[in-house]
Amino acid sequence: MFQKLKIATLSAMIGLGTLAAAPATAQADSLYFGFGIGGPSGGYVYGNSGRSHRAERPRRHYRACSPRQAVRKAERMGLRRARIVRANRNIIRVAGRTHWGRQHVVFARAPRCPVIR
Repeated sequence: MFQKLKIATLSAMIGLGTLAAAPATAQADSLYFGFGIGGPSGGYVYGNSGRSHRAERPRRHYRACSPRQAVRKAERMGLRRARIVRANRNIIRVAGRTHWGRQHVVFARAPRCPVIR
């Protein structure tokens, strides 16, 4: 009995050693083993992790609100046919129409275009 246990342990060590020594050519594919409460588990993952290549690209963080960003935010707020009426170094005023008539929205030149009025 003890001899069979020694042979099983030795073969398991050799098998795991060969898996650890195998070269990792494809980083997207992986072979995993786990020992937990539910018992031993293992598997093989093929392909990427589901993220697109665009998610790995760093995002640009703009320092100030641009007129284009202000118009887009005004349209998301419900202004139809939004256009820039006035823009200076502190504010961007956008005009458009709603169900109740003409409306003006004033944005600050700060990140994420906060609404002033």
